[in-house]
Amino acid sequence: MKKIEVSELHDNVFTTIGKEWMLVTAGTKDKFNMMTASWGCLGWLWNKPVAVAFIRPERFTHELIEQGDNVNLVFLGKSEEARKTYNFCGSKSGRDYDKAEECSLTPVETEDGCVTFAEARLTLQCRKLYKSRIRPEEMIDKTIEQWYGGAKGGLHDVYVMEIRVSFLQLLFARSLTPSRLVSSTRATCL
Repeated sequence: MKKIEVSELHDNVFTTIGKEWMLVTAGTKDKFNMMTASWGCLGWLWNKPVAVAFIRPERFTHELIEQGDNVNLVFLGKSEEARKTYNFCGSKSGRDYDKAEECSLTPVETEDGCVTFAEARLTLQCRKLYKSRIRPEEMIDKTIEQWYGGAKGGLHDVYVMEIRVSFLQLLFARSLTPSRLVSSTRATCL
């Protein structure tokens, strides 16, 4: 994987997050989990490049996010195999499965102690800055309520995170061996 400034990315974030999806990864090499997310934002806030992730408190990944300062957003691409991984990681709990093993992903420890995967086409290393919870009384458009309750799950916690480092895989083949991650100190915004 090669370090790249966020400003050098050419992804359409609406497609990348909304259609490709991403894995939100938290924890350490000894205990980590990832979950699929198709809701999120990338932008500029507080004079920093940021990512915003929406995580339901009942998710195992939420527990690991709460335990540490760092979160990685991992993008696997649009292949059929990536879609199977996203589907599995979005529907199964890390409390019950070793998702990396089940999906044949190769964990790679990042310099911040978090985890990405050798198969990732893009990894955004993030540090938590702010957390809040979505509250029904603040929903201006009440149709948003349809996304909550019952089988759909609880209200999301909203994490605003500084994008500290980004890595781009130069080759997108699943057969790659784990790549060495290159040091970086700063990313810039999209």
